[in-house]
Amino acid sequence: MSKSLIYRFGSLIGAFVVIAIVILTTGRSPFTVIGTMLDGAFGSGEQLARVMVTLIPLLLCTAGVIYTFNAGLYNIGVEGQIVVGAVFATWALRLFEESVKSADLPSGLAIFVAILAGAVGGMLWGLLLGVINVYGRVNEIFAGVGLNFMATGLAIYLVFGPWKRPGVASMSGTQPFDESIWLSSLGNTELSPVGLLVALLGLIVTIILISRTHYGLRLRAVGNNLRASFILGIPATRQLFSAFAICGILAGLAGALQVLAVFHRLIPSISSNLGFLSLLVAMLITYNPVFILPVAFFFAALNIGALRLPSELKLESALAGVIQGILVLFVLLGRGLSQRYAKK
Repeated sequence: MSKSLIYRFGSLIGAFVVIAIVILTTGRSPFTVIGTMLDGAFGSGEQLARVMVTLIPLLLCTAGVIYTFNAGLYNIGVEGQIVVGAVFATWALRLFEESVKSADLPSGLAIFVAILAGAVGGMLWGLLLGVINVYGRVNEIFAGVGLNFMATGLAIYLVFGPWKRPGVASMSGTQPFDESIWLSSLGNTELSPVGLLVALLGLIVTIILISRTHYGLRLRAVGNNLRASFILGIPATRQLFSAFAICGILAGLAGALQVLAVFHRLIPSISSNLGFLSLLVAMLITYNPVFILPVAFFFAALNIGALRLPSELKLESALAGVIQGILVLFVLLGRGLSQRYAKK
């Protein structure tokens, strides 16, 4: 076994040991906690559907940040792009809801326009981040955090202001849309086949573009050395903006699907922090889109399974976030050690 594999495998063993120690400090057995989480994620068809509902936006957002990570950009602003996509989708649905109710407009067309509006909203927010980064010379991390706050503030303003529910506004969101403009779901679950298809298409396109095209090669060249790629004739600025735009489109689609298939209204926490979680997934897979699906599925299952912890074991569901963070930290540590010492 090569030294590189030893460091990487050792980092995983270290992660599992630390996770076990953390669980033991709660007074519970690691096997009991893991078993409870597995049952919470896969104990029934309804639980599995909830995992898939979480997987859909996570796939889209992870596919999106893969573009920016490969371009050497840490796109923290993906959270805001989800929110703005949801805002644009909500605006489109509010615009067409009455026409659908009166049968003047097909519900399918209204839904399609709302999904398209979400993609456009996310793209515009992504391009705004690109403008601030490229022309304003502001680091994309700081600019992204600022735009996230702005997007959340916009959603809260709309929920409590112009789009508030009749009577009294609340954090529960805007008035739910008529069921005629909801995306169809499987049984009594929130799992939308259309949403899953959109997410899988986004993933497939990302794998092809990043791994099999000159576009992906140029994007990685820009990420590895911006100045050298510019000297070699690669349109670096165009590549950077395209990465921001595509990431915004995919994140905006995730926001639109949250409105159309899950919440059926705009709520301030519409992103459910899935944008930040997608960053962890992207770092864990070393920005390789081929591994997005299994790792994102694992993280989605971990999130849903952890919801069983408070009721069954009196533990905080935030334990899932701790486990995810430890895994990513140790994988990055193993990668760094292998790069530094494996060739010595």
